[in-house]
Amino acid sequence: MALRRPMVAGNWKMNGSAQLAQELFNKFATKLQNDSAEVVLCPPSIYLESVRQQLDANKEALNGCLVRMGAQNLSQHDFGAYTGEVSGQMLKDSGCRYVIIGHSERRRMYGETSDIVADKFAAAQKHGLTPILCVGESGPAREARRTFEVIAEELDIVIEKNGTMAFDNAIIAYEPLWAVGTGKSATPEQAQEVHAFIRKRLSEVSPFIGENIRILYGGSVTPSNAADLFAQPDVDGGLIGGVSLNSTEFLSLCSIAMSA
Repeated sequence: MALRRPMVAGNWKMNGSAQLAQELFNKFATKLQNDSAEVVLCPPSIYLESVRQQLDANKEALNGCLVRMGAQNLSQHDFGAYTGEVSGQMLKDSGCRYVIIGHSERRRMYGETSDIVADKFAAAQKHGLTPILCVGESGPAREARRTFEVIAEELDIVIEKNGTMAFDNAIIAYEPLWAVGTGKSATPEQAQEVHAFIRKRLSEVSPFIGENIRILYGGSVTPSNAADLFAQPDVDGGLIGGVSLNSTEFLSLCSIAMSA
């Protein structure tokens, strides 16, 4: 079995502050124990510099612990007259290593189709960023037992446009739409079932990628359910929303992932 380092990625969404960045790093510097898990902070673009400053200032105090920076979105375009957009090169220049692609809120609220998501996936990799690709089904799709069908479609368009080997440098986050921001969460068994399906789907075209790709669970992860979720064999950590804004609870999730 591949040794996949767990990841805890905090998606601040349109929240947070420079003060939150400082609070998190004050706790990281004294509480993170080792590099057995990777921690990624994805603040709004306006706060990337604040997180980067904290990374630089606390480099020695982190003592090798893996804390990285990511963005919440990027344009599929390299440059041009796209008011309000941010390119992959800009994010790379800002110090980002990761970028979230295809989050359910982007798909639902801003009309991002799977084609656009696949183009953004390519743009991220073109500029040396690792995409965190979000996939997941709605409540009605789950009730209609279409979970696997929906997720397969979302994966397949990325494969068609970018090739299977593109997933050699990617993370997948399963986020059931019915659990995102609702306080509901998939049971550990439900999460494992879908994660196993994703891994099998990718293994069919590349056994190496299927075995080694990290698959995160995103959907109301809290300190009370994280241990059971992260203990599942195909769950490699979490994409965290609301809890990432609470430095104490987020640190608790990081500690759970480190001991998973």
